[in-house]
Amino acid sequence: MVHDERSFLEIPRVDPGREAPRRRLRHWGEYEQLLTDRRSAEQAARCMDCGVPWCHAYCPVHNQIPEWNALVSEADWRAAWEQLESTNNFPELTGRLCPAPCEDACTLRLSGAPVTIRAVELAIIERAWHAGWVRPQPAVNRDDRSRRRVAVVGSGPAGLACAQQLARAGHAVTVLERAERSGGLLRYGIPDFRLEKWVLDRRLAQMRAEGVRFRNGIHVGVDLSAAALRDRHDALIFACGASVPRDLDAPGRGLEGVHFALDYLAGQNRRLDKASGRPRARIDARGLDVVVVGGGDTGGDCVGTAIRQGARSVTQIQYHAAPPHHGDVLRHWPDPVPELQPNDHDAEGNQRVWGWNTVSFDGRRGRVESLTLQRLHWWRDEGGCWKKDPVPGAIRRLPAQLVLIAIGYSHPAHGAAIAQLGLALDRRGNIAANDRDYRASADVVFACGDARRGQSLIVWAIREGRQCAEAVDRSLCGSTDLPRV
Repeated sequence: MVHDERSFLEIPRVDPGREAPRRRLRHWGEYEQLLTDRRSAEQAARCMDCGVPWCHAYCPVHNQIPEWNALVSEADWRAAWEQLESTNNFPELTGRLCPAPCEDACTLRLSGAPVTIRAVELAIIERAWHAGWVRPQPAVNRDDRSRRRVAVVGSGPAGLACAQQLARAGHAVTVLERAERSGGLLRYGIPDFRLEKWVLDRRLAQMRAEGVRFRNGIHVGVDLSAAALRDRHDALIFACGASVPRDLDAPGRGLEGVHFALDYLAGQNRRLDKASGRPRARIDARGLDVVVVGGGDTGGDCVGTAIRQGARSVTQIQYHAAPPHHGDVLRHWPDPVPELQPNDHDAEGNQRVWGWNTVSFDGRRGRVESLTLQRLHWWRDEGGCWKKDPVPGAIRRLPAQLVLIAIGYSHPAHGAAIAQLGLALDRRGNIAANDRDYRASADVVFACGDARRGQSLIVWAIREGRQCAEAVDRSLCGSTDLPRV
């Protein structure tokens, strides 16, 4: 399809198709469908090629979105892939998991129908894998970098992006992972219906061929001294994520049947992982009334998992008031617009309730049986800040034999590794390291991703990993050819 300057006026936005709820609930696989080549070209042609591309600016890795949209519209898929992979190590992950701040910033968002950037991105990378263009890129001119040894603690998106960049620069990179298999939250925190694990394994195989060494089942600070690990390497990078979940301080929290979201999701993912060497004990929602406290992606993952396990009912508690069905785009653009969006899991049977606070977990004989909720009234003060008041007498009780807490993560675990190196922490409990050179407070120690900036999006983790790799390469060798982003 030839790009036409009027395409955005004549071609409507078309989102990727989804398998019908009754069919997708019979399996654990992905249900969002890939755009066809023809549909991808049509959607890419809607791009206005703005003089100031806000999509590019609001993408944390600064994907060259107008460029690869134009190339896809002209059916130059290989050039589009080359543009895409120059800024993003793992577009097959962001194409599936990223909430797409680039689409919020698209100029066409002003009319309510931004370009389907995420779907086009996924179509590009999957076509590249299918065509055999995505191959290992081992370092060619290794010079003295081959003698530099780098250890990366954590194999989530930040650690993997950092490791791949450094390996391609010529360093000898080892990634250490506490779990039995590599991938971090990508493997154990994201359900298969959003990310089938062969997608991750495909990329890990490429990284191994590029020279990255993976050591799994190693708890740094316990199985291996962090100080000894640092002494044996020229650089030590912490990319271990923000794994400490936020908790609810409410009566009855200690009742059996109340769990953190990640414990629940990891158990189900291990059950589906035939290569896992650990026992497959899991929390099962079958036949239970399930309440998920928290409205983010993790809460949605818990909802979809419980429904697929055969829960009797699933209710998701949202602390804040429901946003409007049609938000004020002009007030917020190019930032995200508070707006009530369709939820895939609502079509599967989930019930969302907005503006309720969990005040107690109730039960008998040590096991949870219900939740008590307090209605909240949300309002803005004169400065525009949101405030809340309990609504007198507005109390609600929900039956619940399984409660999943999914209200985010606070900071990385403050375990033996941090103590052994005496790493400084910021006021939020993250590893203190600036965003210029990513150096932590100990010599030759760096930090990136959620371990440094706190809980964030996958695309921010990839950006942090890439920037940290550039800083480490420059620190070790005095110069670098790695891109800053």
